[in-house]
Amino acid sequence: MMNRLINEQDGRNYSAKPDSSAAGSQESDTIELTVPDNLAGLRLDQALAQLLPQWSRSRLQGWIEQKCVSVDSAAATCKQKVWGGESICVLASQAENDQSHQAEAIPLKILFEDDHLIIIDKPAGLVVHPGNGNWHGTLLNALLNHAPQLSQVPRAGIVHRLDKDTTGLLVVAKTIEAQFDLVRQLQQRTVKRHYLALVLGKLEKDGVVDAPIGRHPIHRTRMAVVQNGKPARTHYRVLEKFTASTLLHCSLETGRTHQIRVHLLSIGHPLAGDPVYGRTSPDPSTADAVVRLPRQALHAWQLELTHPHSGQILLWESPLPDDMATLLQAIRNLPHSSVSRPL
Repeated sequence: MMNRLINEQDGRNYSAKPDSSAAGSQESDTIELTVPDNLAGLRLDQALAQLLPQWSRSRLQGWIEQKCVSVDSAAATCKQKVWGGESICVLASQAENDQSHQAEAIPLKILFEDDHLIIIDKPAGLVVHPGNGNWHGTLLNALLNHAPQLSQVPRAGIVHRLDKDTTGLLVVAKTIEAQFDLVRQLQQRTVKRHYLALVLGKLEKDGVVDAPIGRHPIHRTRMAVVQNGKPARTHYRVLEKFTASTLLHCSLETGRTHQIRVHLLSIGHPLAGDPVYGRTSPDPSTADAVVRLPRQALHAWQLELTHPHSGQILLWESPLPDDMATLLQAIRNLPHSSVSRPL
């Protein structure tokens, strides 16, 4: 697909601005700090040891050496001094980079690539990062084969994820500088991620789910809306209404694990085909159509961000994959009334 330059907002910007006064805010285990004036003159590692006492100084030094710490968006060194007012970004979740990751010849669908970014159109079944028994055959392994220099970037440049069986668009940073910039954009919620989702049941109007997400209190491999979870907010728009299902356009303000799947389940409209959070449709015709989809009906169809080098606002789109397109056509062919709205 193509990317294009966006000159104006189109009225569908759901991104909320964070509180600029909040120091030490975290998103995806990334920590943002501002150096207080009373630490002026200290080495960076000394300052971090005071700002982040939960980690040892030696571990913080290792993170700096792994290029997982930036000062004012530039890669840092342990010995550099701080003078107060600098912005520090710590990629805590990426600091423990697994050096055993190996390059593997796995085909990738690349929509865009330059010296700073790669835009991937991820297929269903591809795990993004090794872990939980999936130590090979991942997007990370494929990236290391495609661009070997990514071995020098934490997590091979991966800054956000899609679930294994969610399809669509992902951005990968090719340099440490680009990675820090993209992480900052994600924290500031200026990266816009739009999804197409087919849910069970008929939704009559647009809405928003604002509910914290955390680990399920009993089923620890699942996520759930829980009181002590992390803040999460999902907007949805009704695109097509069917007898027993609805096609939605979803937009994220936050990026919690399984966010769309959990939020839609919480309002009684789980994703069609979801093996973890779904259920069988009470409508026999809809159930017969959905059973042919071997995964959740969720596709990351649009991605918008600011290029970390040029500053241009770029937008990419990905068409529906064949399995979701086939399911939608089957649903549309069922006897029912349908109301369509433009994206």
